[in-house]
Amino acid sequence: MITLDIQTRESAVKVGELRKNGYMPAVFYGKKTPSTPISISQKDFIRVWKEAGESGVVTLKGKETVDVLIHDVTMDPRTDAPVHVDFYVFEKGKKIEVSVPITFVGVSPAVKDLGGNLIKVLRELKVMADPQHIPHEIEVDISALATFEDQILAGAITLPVGVVLEENENEVVAAVEEPRTETEEVSAPVDLSAIEVEKKGKKEEDGEVAE
Repeated sequence: MITLDIQTRESAVKVGELRKNGYMPAVFYGKKTPSTPISISQKDFIRVWKEAGESGVVTLKGKETVDVLIHDVTMDPRTDAPVHVDFYVFEKGKKIEVSVPITFVGVSPAVKDLGGNLIKVLRELKVMADPQHIPHEIEVDISALATFEDQILAGAITLPVGVVLEENENEVVAAVEEPRTETEEVSAPVDLSAIEVEKKGKKEEDGEVAE
């Protein structure tokens, strides 16, 4: 179980003061849960976010305990640190649609033996599952890519029990493209007579200006 301590955030509390003390504003809500402002430790959230991602269930513990998914994270454009988080309270017993990160495993013969370039078309896969059984990641074995014509489609990926594909089954997940051959550009021969004419013309123009 991944847990995160929370504190109820009063409207009078200034966001700047929270951040100075190592905390950050956040909110949790759901279809049957009203929007509730809270504050959380930025350091603890970064740890939880790394572990759960946006598909793992996180238990918020405070005056009340709720199970949530990390729904949206606002980042500081200067420091690239999280500054605000939206948590989504899901309904227990009901499946939800989420995007789960893809991890590519194995070795592609088309890359290893033919020198091709692996193209990762999708980085996440949309699935439907009970929140408690959403996989943290989905492994895709690229050893099936033996030629440049081979492709891995979403519908061919083996999913855990209870997880249903929501992505278009014909969506390309990965493929291998042929290595590009570098062609040397042939430089045109330099026309020295043209250069001389241009230089002469420039001098004449300069002379006219001087007059």
